[in-house]
Amino acid sequence: MTTNDRFDLTDRVAVIPGGGGGIGSALAHGLAQAGAAVALIGRSKELVDRAAEPIKAAGGRALAVPADATIPEQAQRLIDQTVAEFGRVDIIVNAIGGGAGDVLYDAQDYPTKAWEWIMDLNVRSTLLPTQAAVRQMVAQGDGGKVLNISSVRGQLGIDAGYSAYVAAKGAIDSLTRQWATEWAKHGITVNAISPTFVDTPQVASLLSDPDFKERIVSRIPLRRVGTTDDLVGAALFFCSPASSFVTGQILTIDGGLTATQ
Repeated sequence: MTTNDRFDLTDRVAVIPGGGGGIGSALAHGLAQAGAAVALIGRSKELVDRAAEPIKAAGGRALAVPADATIPEQAQRLIDQTVAEFGRVDIIVNAIGGGAGDVLYDAQDYPTKAWEWIMDLNVRSTLLPTQAAVRQMVAQGDGGKVLNISSVRGQLGIDAGYSAYVAAKGAIDSLTRQWATEWAKHGITVNAISPTFVDTPQVASLLSDPDFKERIVSRIPLRRVGTTDDLVGAALFFCSPASSFVTGQILTIDGGLTATQ
């Protein structure tokens, strides 16, 4: 196998819940450039359509599917539509998540409603489409790839009201290891990438505050925040034949942040 073959995704089909977001769209474009057909999933039809257009314009295969991945019937439908369009599912990249800075409360007073919202946004949105995708992979009988997007907050606490988010990303890390153990017999690998703060349109207003940005950057040895492009190479590795003997792993992409803890 040549180096190019190891990262070639020609004839592979990837489903990306969250494909209309800053991280999800970057990963979708990266997988498409490697040859994969991609199905971009999101609640906003406008966002997933917008993310799919450049892929199609470059000659790639892309399908935009408006769906709510936290609803079982819609999670199944997004897989069914992908199979109807492309014939199979080989890869799922779970890029829905976030909300960390939107509901900050002291741990002893954390409201149940806010807790459930964070869990749905980060855990349920990963669980339901992955179950549907893996049922399809098992039926196909020739393996597959699951890639979860976690966070350094799955490993590190922070005194800033993040109880629900830390718990949610910790759950993603644990599910990554558990699923890897269960689905290995089907030839399905399960891994995660765990970034620190990533510069996306969703956090542009935060990063425009010099004091806020300096507080973030000062904790990162490489002295910058992450970019979506920093995640693409790792995603290609975990979604390609290059990682055929790698499963149950969580790769931290954090500019050295966790090395200092």
